[in-house]
Amino acid sequence: MNLRTLDLNLLLVFDAIFAERNISKAAARLHLSQPTVSNALARLRERLEDPLFERSAQGMAPTARAKALAEPVRQALALLESGLRGADDFDFAHAEREFVVAVEDYGETVVLPRFIDWLGTAAPGIRITIRPEPGLQLQGELREGTVDLALNYFPLQQPAVHNTCVLTESLLTLTRRDHPQVSERLSLEVFLSLRHVVLAHHGNSRPMIDLALAKRGLARQIAVTVPHFLSMPVLVQNSDLVCTLPRRMGLLYADHFRLKSHAVPLRTPQFPVYLSWHRNADSDPGHRWFRERLVDFCQRL
Repeated sequence: MNLRTLDLNLLLVFDAIFAERNISKAAARLHLSQPTVSNALARLRERLEDPLFERSAQGMAPTARAKALAEPVRQALALLESGLRGADDFDFAHAEREFVVAVEDYGETVVLPRFIDWLGTAAPGIRITIRPEPGLQLQGELREGTVDLALNYFPLQQPAVHNTCVLTESLLTLTRRDHPQVSERLSLEVFLSLRHVVLAHHGNSRPMIDLALAKRGLARQIAVTVPHFLSMPVLVQNSDLVCTLPRRMGLLYADHFRLKSHAVPLRTPQFPVYLSWHRNADSDPGHRWFRERLVDFCQRL
């Protein structure tokens, strides 16, 4: 192949599809329309005389040719990105800096442990302080820089604050493995007959599961209300109580506490998790590097 005749933008499209295994997600990652990405893939298929990706139940599955190309293309793009970086970019490998991240249970359990583990290798001088999400004071702390970033289920409604959805979640129900009333499949009838551990909610908001039940004129039997998700599996582990919580968190708890996970027996919408920061940090190369890595990490969970 004559490299001079190849549109190198097609390699960016290839890299995004390989990473996401999904045309729509690749388009969002590249800030392009789905038809544009599909057309680019068609052009690259023609040039390389290979389908590259084939539709499957798990998404766009790469062919053997695509798998062989993926790492060289990623290395080439990384080299170009490195060469094009300006002098003010953040030297993350040698930097000594602290970032303060405000999170609730979800971010502290699901996101940050694995991200911190990755940082220990990529940027060993970076320190993270985890703060509980400070509620009404959060916008002021982001503006003043005492908090760098916040992970939350709701965007902060303030013009000076940026909010980006980093992942979407669904729900999962947990019981102890030998629960006498629960078989392999948790039915709605059994779900409603059980006593539930629930998370205390703030203000006028209601848990998504309760909203879904209320639309059908139903309600859970609430036995215990707790301030943190972590209390749920501890209480469920040695009782006949049941709890419902975000799926990724539920899978971690099910493994750690030896619990059984169940699909929630009624349809509930997925919900977003947002990363928020103040626009005052936009021009800070270190902050930009850190948040971009965190966003990328979340999107791969």
